[in-house]
Amino acid sequence: MAKVFKKTSGNGGLTLYLGKRDYVDHVSSVDKVDGVVKLDPADFGDRKVFVQLACAFRYGSDDLDVMGLCFRKDIWIQHVQIYPENHKPALSAMHETLLKKAGDNAHPFTFEIPNNLPCSVSLQPGPDDKGKACGVDFEVKTYLAKEKSNPDEKIEKKDTARLVIRKIQYAPSQVGAGPKAEICKSFMMSDKPVHLEASMEKDLYFHGEAIPIKIKIKNESNKTVKKIKITVDQTTDIVLYSADKYTKTVFNQEFAETVDSNGTYENSVSITPLLSENKEKRGLALDGRLKDEDTNLASTTMLRQGVEKEVLGILVSYKIKINLMVAGGGLLGGLTASDVTVELPVMLMHPKPEVHVLAVLMILPSHPVIFFLSHQPPFRTEQSKDYTSVVLKENSPIEKRGCYPGS
Repeated sequence: MAKVFKKTSGNGGLTLYLGKRDYVDHVSSVDKVDGVVKLDPADFGDRKVFVQLACAFRYGSDDLDVMGLCFRKDIWIQHVQIYPENHKPALSAMHETLLKKAGDNAHPFTFEIPNNLPCSVSLQPGPDDKGKACGVDFEVKTYLAKEKSNPDEKIEKKDTARLVIRKIQYAPSQVGAGPKAEICKSFMMSDKPVHLEASMEKDLYFHGEAIPIKIKIKNESNKTVKKIKITVDQTTDIVLYSADKYTKTVFNQEFAETVDSNGTYENSVSITPLLSENKEKRGLALDGRLKDEDTNLASTTMLRQGVEKEVLGILVSYKIKINLMVAGGGLLGGLTASDVTVELPVMLMHPKPEVHVLAVLMILPSHPVIFFLSHQPPFRTEQSKDYTSVVLKENSPIEKRGCYPGS
């Protein structure tokens, strides 16, 4: 395991361990949340130890939680009691690793996240905003209490340890056909129209990947296409507590392409919407942010059949607008200017990461083996009197592997 995430309570009695903070939604199921809590029960008294996993929608900062008003709504919450022991999950490989790391008096726990819950999304705060960002988040919390969820029992901050995790979704392995849109628009004082057609090769692109758009223009009018403007709009639909829906432009570029009367144009242009170009836009939807970690524009929300929109909290979608700025000639050209616009839906997501292979191969003198690699072998060899050990490094580009007895 490359890294263990750990948080200790203020009183020092609880230490929460997790092996990862990103949990993948595979559509049919979600990665289990396996963790461990190390206990020092000296000051527990008659209190018990609980672990809680909550999915919540935050629509206000912590400093606004005054006068009994809480700007946080729990979408889903689950508790387990681990001390005195009341929860015995089947131990996974993750549990075994964390138990060794934590040492004595460590207790394992497991949560299963329902697949109908939303993925982690945060709304970009403004330059002067403080506290946690608004959005949908998941939090694992261990705490001391007499009862697991008594609203009248006050739980001190020093008696809790928390770690924020993310529920994420990767792009499907199969992408759909690219969208296509066309329009034929007529103008005053012109007998014939302007034809505009735009299309893409596929309907899904990865964050940071260039998006090529094929544009065809046939100008049969007596006007001139002065330039082409392309924008990408992010639409955020907050469906949990209201019908708020707002749109923010995350990409805007003009192309100085002129198409004269009775002229044609056919070309492909590439665009790449990036968060780095939108750092100052308050309220922009981002993939769930962990502390001190950068993120990216929010991934498109993949809706499942039969799942109520309200449960998903925040729905994110994108569309590309291709706009022709058309103007007539002469003194009245600017006054008679008009636009020709088509829209293309697009999905932005993360690719599924490649599986990294880490292998140790023991080559005994009596049973030699052959190991096939696709490129220059990225391994180191260690030899001793009785065996040869071949250790493959992570990210080794293994094309085919297998062990075969040799002669």
